[in-house]
Amino acid sequence: MTLEEALRRPTISVPEAGELFFGLSRNGAYEAAARGDFETIRIGKKIVVPVAPIAAKLGLQTTFGRAA
Repeated sequence: MTLEEALRRPTISVPEAGELFFGLSRNGAYEAAARGDFETIRIGKKIVVPVAPIAAKLGLQTTFGRAA
């Protein structure tokens, strides 16, 4: 997944968020999420990362919900 693709989605997986936004490995991303370094949402056993808060902190614009 590219950064542009991620910014078009409301949520992405923990490993995707860690790699795209912070250059972390899969395990590093889950460790950072567990520490609360970035926001997560738990849905049953699945954990997802909302893109908008990370994008805002990094000064990026999200494009989800907009016409292409």
